Parts: sequence; structure tokens; C-alpha cells
Amino acid sequence: MLVSVKAKRGLQISSEYQKRAKELTPRRPVVGNAIRAFLVGGLICELGQFIQQFFIAYFGFNEKNAGNPTVAVLIFISTLLTGLGVYDRIGQWAGAGSAVPVTGFANSMASAAIEHRSEGTVLGIGGQMFKIAGPVIVFGTVAAFVVGLVKQIFEMAAK
Repeated sequence: MLVSVKAKRGLQISSEYQKRAKELTPRRPVVGNAIRAFLVGGLICELGQFIQQFFIAYFGFNEKNAGNPTVAVLIFISTLLTGLGVYDRIGQWAGAGSAVPVTGFANSMASAAIEHRSEGTVLGIGGQMFKIAGPVIVFGTVAAFVVGLVKQIFEMAAK
């Protein structure tokens, strides 16, 4: 009987705690967060479009071939801003808006390298960087294989 009274008292305290914690937890501004993410993600994409048009206008690239150097420049800018501590502040304000484009991936890799540089080049920088990059690279490779396989099957079926 004593155990059941203690158990009931424990459940009562737990539910009171849950109720109080819910009351004190600040509400997240979901709409504001979504607007900031949309704005920053859109600005990053606009910057990418500007860089792509720059490559087309001044270096004679066509639209298809301008994509690779555009991504390289965006990655460079993101890594530079990460090293200067600016990208993290942008990410705190924008949330997913800064994380979704390729710049977010570059930021996560550069942040890991900076954070673990004291552990050495191979185990610190390389090891930590590729803990983050590894799953992304594997997913990209597997997804590309599956899409290529499906495309090949449909092409063979069409003949």
C-alpha cells in the first residue's frame, strides 16, 4: 500500500511539474521564424542568381555551366563568413533559412573544422569535418545511384 501511495504522489508531482514547465516555457514565434527563414534563404538564393549572372555576363559562361563556379563562390563566402563569426549570427537569427542552401552545409563543415582544430589536422579537422559531411555524401551518392537506375529502367522500357 505504501508503494502505491508513493507512486501516486510521484505521478502527481510529475504532472504538476509538467504543467508548471509548460506555463513557464516561452512560446516560439513560429510565424516570425518562418518569415526570417524565408527572407534569408531567399536573399542567399538571390545572391546566387547575381553571381551566376555575373559569370554569364563577364566570363562567357552559359546558364548551365555557370552553376558550378556559382556554388563554389557561395561556399567560399559561407566559409569565410563562418571563420569571421558572422555566419553563425546570421544562422541564429534566420534559423533554417541559412541552413538549407549549400551555404549551410559549408558552414557546418567549416564550424566543425574550426572547433576541433586543436585536436590536430587529421583527427581534429579532418575527422570532425567528415563526421558531418559523411552522411550527406553517402546520401547524395545513394540518391544519385537510385535516380540514375530509375531513369535507366524507364529509358529501357520506352525502347
